[in-house]
Amino acid sequence: MGFVLLFLQQAHPRQLQDKLDKTMKKLVAFTAMATLGLILFDVDFAAAQDAAHGSSDAAESLAKASASGLKGIGGGLAAGLGALGAGVGIGRIGGGAVEAIARQPEMAGTIGTNMIITAALVEGVALFAVVIGLLAII
Repeated sequence: MGFVLLFLQQAHPRQLQDKLDKTMKKLVAFTAMATLGLILFDVDFAAAQDAAHGSSDAAESLAKASASGLKGIGGGLAAGLGALGAGVGIGRIGGGAVEAIARQPEMAGTIGTNMIITAALVEGVALFAVVIGLLAII
């Protein structure tokens, strides 16, 4: 860890930003692929084996478990994507406000007020998306 920090301190700020961007992109891609792999290969072998041997009760319970699992995945994806979209939106709102204040410092009060109102509206939509996504699981 110390070696990485020493290396990053010697880098130019723009190079540092590029390296961090590439690292974060790789980390997000790896996390997404690992999550997808866990979702796809999460199989209850005992229930599948019972269903294969002709037990109708086991087949019904397997179908119900599969449906509830898919419902949970869908609800989790809805909640997660809603929160992710809100985070990106609020980040863009904040960045745009900072750029606008840098261009016109005399309008900082108005720009700040509009930024807070817009961020609150985006956050409200995000909360709604998370609640609906979690209610889908129930």
